[in-house]
Amino acid sequence: MNRGELYRVTHPSAHDPRKYRVFVVVSRQTLIDSRFSSVICAPLYTAYDGLATQVPVGPDEGLKHDSSIQCDELVSLAKSVLVNYIGTLPPAKIEAVNQALRVALDIPDWGQD
Repeated sequence: MNRGELYRVTHPSAHDPRKYRVFVVVSRQTLIDSRFSSVICAPLYTAYDGLATQVPVGPDEGLKHDSSIQCDELVSLAKSVLVNYIGTLPPAKIEAVNQALRVALDIPDWGQD
């Protein structure tokens, strides 16, 4: 399992009306490789509102529909439910997710002027 990978999760929570939802792993690789049983993920939704905390994705990333990664809705998921691998985000999308996470978590981008 690696940061930036997409997984389809069946019945992700009791309050989610969908039978499955796609998530992208956003935890740092050190945590993913550790003995901890869960990782931080961001859900994907078909809605895209153009917010700075959303990253558009779609068929180029192995999905059936245009969707968006919702960095305002981070969740901790057990590694054991991340078994239905879909694909891996390309480097440019991972950087877009990094920027969306900085916005969502109000973390300054120290590398920019």
